[in-house]
Amino acid sequence: MAASMQLNVKPLKPAFYLKSASKHSPKLPARVRCSAAAASTRRYSISLLPGDGIGPEVISVAKNVLKLAGSLEGIEFRFQEMPMGGSALDLVGVPLPDETLSAAKQSDAVLLGAIGGYKWDNNLKHLKPETGLLQLREGLKVFANLRPATVLPQLVDSSTLKKEVAEGVDLMVVRELTGGIYFGKPRGFGTNENGDEIGFNTEVYAAYEVDRIARIAFETARKRSGKLCSVDKANVLEASMFWRKRVIEIASEYPDVELSHMYVDNAAMQLVRNPKQFDTIVTNNIFGDILSDEASMITGSIGMLPSASLGESGPGLFEPIHGSAPDIAGQDKANPLATILSAAMLLKYGLGEENAAKRIENAVLHTLNKGFRTGDIYSAGNKLVGCKEIGEEVLKSVETPVPAAV
Repeated sequence: MAASMQLNVKPLKPAFYLKSASKHSPKLPARVRCSAAAASTRRYSISLLPGDGIGPEVISVAKNVLKLAGSLEGIEFRFQEMPMGGSALDLVGVPLPDETLSAAKQSDAVLLGAIGGYKWDNNLKHLKPETGLLQLREGLKVFANLRPATVLPQLVDSSTLKKEVAEGVDLMVVRELTGGIYFGKPRGFGTNENGDEIGFNTEVYAAYEVDRIARIAFETARKRSGKLCSVDKANVLEASMFWRKRVIEIASEYPDVELSHMYVDNAAMQLVRNPKQFDTIVTNNIFGDILSDEASMITGSIGMLPSASLGESGPGLFEPIHGSAPDIAGQDKANPLATILSAAMLLKYGLGEENAAKRIENAVLHTLNKGFRTGDIYSAGNKLVGCKEIGEEVLKSVETPVPAAV
């Protein structure tokens, strides 16, 4: 059962031990600063970006869990909290201050809460909290977003799908994060030949961008069940035709991985119809954004799912995939488990601290076993608690020893 909470990453060391095929291919990352055996005490600098809405609440809980799990495994953290998103807009007038980006770049890992809210919805694009998030990803050069979606036995009844459909779902979406239509140029507003106002964006990928995310996806699939589904829209989009061509070429490097292709509209349907057919999915930025959110609801709540965004080197960015939920902010109703599990991914992928990560994963599982639930995952027969209380229960469980590896 503990394996389920380990997100079944079996065990996916940073998925960047890749073959070097060109000058653009990822190199071995300089991510793990110290190994667990290198010293009795390891020290890391963590940038905390609480953001907006429920962000400060869930980050506060995750920080405490991260701190305790680390101390039990001989790890010391230096936390630096910095403004980002709407809170930064209110404070200094930009969604990502230079000081915040600089601190993030100099840290060993970055833990983000959530950004955005109704207050800033009508801002100009460069003054939207979401623009700060795109700038942060670009600044950290984190191009690979790993989003696991695992239906835990304790929460199978929380899924909106029938139990027999949801039970046993365990998939990973590998999303390209810094290219595609969110970053492509030209983009903007204008007027067409008929004098009508238009808005336009460009979906564009270079070969090296597709190749590097494809290799990470193949490595990920190789460490799971050896099945990779590449999702595109190659029947109508040239960018997707190019995507598929490059993925097929990279597949020759991984003869042990079974590659399939699926159009994005069909993939969206299949995720609801038969999600267990998928193990690892690789797709572009916009399709990955949509499909990973859809996959999250199979698990019962978007409040349960973490994510890791990694680059070739430097600090990774770890965040829950839920939004800022301004309607419940400050009411102690938020589910912090996705952020806590993001902290576990930070330890596992960002720092190579497997034992501390397992402590957190096991603690979340134990807390659910005891029946504690926030409102988004509550069902009859369990105990409804708030953000702080479920965080306290996780802290109690963190001290449970991690079983020795067999």
